[in-house]
Amino acid sequence: MRMKTYRIRRPKVVVIGGGTGLPVILNSLRNESVDITAVVTVADDGGSSGEIRNSISMAPPGDLRNVLVAMSDMPKLYSDIFQYRFKKEDNFLANHALGNLIIAAIAEMRGSTYDAVQLLSKMMHVDGHVYPSSDTPLVLHAVFKDGTEAVGESKIALDRKTIDHVFVRSQNPEEEPKAARKVVSAILEADMIVLGPGSLFTSILPNLMISEIGEAVRKTQAETVYICNIMTQKGETEHFTDANHVQVLHEHLKEPFIDTVLVNTERVPEGYMDFEIYDEYLVQVKHDFKALRNEGCRVVSTDFLKLRDKGVFHDGDKVVEELLTILYGAKS
Repeated sequence: MRMKTYRIRRPKVVVIGGGTGLPVILNSLRNESVDITAVVTVADDGGSSGEIRNSISMAPPGDLRNVLVAMSDMPKLYSDIFQYRFKKEDNFLANHALGNLIIAAIAEMRGSTYDAVQLLSKMMHVDGHVYPSSDTPLVLHAVFKDGTEAVGESKIALDRKTIDHVFVRSQNPEEEPKAARKVVSAILEADMIVLGPGSLFTSILPNLMISEIGEAVRKTQAETVYICNIMTQKGETEHFTDANHVQVLHEHLKEPFIDTVLVNTERVPEGYMDFEIYDEYLVQVKHDFKALRNEGCRVVSTDFLKLRDKGVFHDGDKVVEELLTILYGAKS
């Protein structure tokens, strides 16, 4: 008699964001038995990504490049080549990451950043899915409390004004920002949505401000988890508590949608951080657990801190351990 075998479905986890925090979580999460989808911001307009998006009108490749590497099982030599950044003395190629140029070349060949990332995902043996939040570059706008406005992700923090809200527009003003293929269905079919860690106004919210994505995040039955930043950021979250971060997210989507917040409670040692290298950071985010609970959130507060290279980061393994506890608790 033949025994029947049943394939147990891996839980579906969608991680939304950008910047340097997202790859840390993905790198740890890919070692677990989960079906990962990364939704990556396309509002970056600075550095190599900004130059490329302005030259050939494509979604900026930098955050996508870092996510592809984080989810790939390529040998280290290959990923080092993909991540190689030309020296600033190299004139025409100065400061460009080789991977950005490769993504740009394939996007031009295929006529789509989305298609380029799918092809590279196969070439780089990515276990999971990587989607740009939109297939076209988006322009981030910030409206400040004094009524003035900044246009462009790289411009928002310069004047260090208090941000009231942000929104996105297509680079072509006649087009409405649209979610890339499969992004909305991935969110609606997920068991868990993870936001962050990353810059609140410039890495996380640009994704949610695409109306289709914001609506999907509001509608999804998935457990929605926000990983709160460890440090405040110049021109973005100065003087913010952890509850202020969540309040801003809820205000932008016009309803409470965060189920659980992960908060680091470990102190950064005095004098450890090199603020010349990490010049966008200010002080540790303060805690307001009562206000968090008033936002309808469950709070998980513990040591998520990792100190490395005179900088402050989330410990990906510790965060993922907590995410899995929440995920399997929610499914049981």
